[in-house]
Formats: sequence, C-alpha cells, structure tokens
Amino acid sequence: MTRLTVNERPVEFAMDPRTPLLWALRDAANLTGTKYGCGVGDCHACTVHVDGAALRACLISLAECEGRFVVTVEGLARDRPHPVQQALVAEQAIQCGFCTPGIVMAAAALLARNARPSEAEIKAAIPNLCRCGVHPRLVRAVQRAAALARGEEQTIGEGPAPAPPTREGDRQ
Repeated sequence: MTRLTVNERPVEFAMDPRTPLLWALRDAANLTGTKYGCGVGDCHACTVHVDGAALRACLISLAECEGRFVVTVEGLARDRPHPVQQALVAEQAIQCGFCTPGIVMAAAALLARNARPSEAEIKAAIPNLCRCGVHPRLVRAVQRAAALARGEEQTIGEGPAPAPPTREGDRQ
C-alpha cells in the first residue's frame, strides 16, 4: 500500500505503486478535478501540488508520492474560492474549463513562491495548453490573483463589479 496525504487527509492506495498519481486520484480517490489531457505531460491539465511544487500527475507514480503531501484543485481552498479561481472568473479567463484546474494549480504554486510575478514569470510558470485561447487574459488574471493574495484588492464579489476585458486587450 502506498501512503500519502491528499488534501490534508491521509490516504492509502491499494494499487500498483507504478500507477500514475493521476489515475489514483481520479479512479480510487474520486478526485476528478485533476484532468487527463494527453498522458505524456505536454498539456499540464493534470497539474497538482506535490509538497508545494506544481507537478503533472500523469508523470509521477504513486511510489514517488509515498509519504508526500498532494493537493488537488478540490483541496486548494476551503471556505471560498482561491484568489486564482476568483481572478480567472473575474477576468473571464475561462472558456470550456477543461484546462482550468491545471492552470489554477500552476498559478497557485507560482503565487505561493512569488507574490509579485512578472509577466515573463507567469508565462514560464503556466505552460498549460488551452485550446480556447485564454492566454492573454490569463496573465491579467494571475496578476489580479497576486494582488488579491497580497490583500491589495478586495475579494471579488465584495466590491463593485470589475469592467469586462476589452476585445483590444485580448489581442496581445
């Protein structure tokens, strides 16, 4: 049995230790927010935090997770959406939503280690593929999430509604 902590709860997986973490989370733990995209680590849809680092769950085995702390999108925030989730909605940086959990996890890991990331740092930390093309809005959303996390902006929903992004701003 492989033992690890998932979303602050100890878990034992009675699965082959070579099983990718992705399948243990989705099939055994029923944490389906972690998405299967490509299975080879290119799309980053399966991004989770392992000991605070954003890793692709399709590339890490259960054996490699033994004794480690894993956080999925379901465990990222407790009482309200994480600042990254709030900002993605406010900046209208979500289309179909399939890639969103992986993007949220990559952005949250970035903000946990860097409270004021530059545009270049955001782009480097979030290599997730999004077929809907939200990338121009994504940088603004992560910048806004950083401000929220630093307490420089009200929690979204507590103040006046933000203006929607302009079409010109989307063409970067």
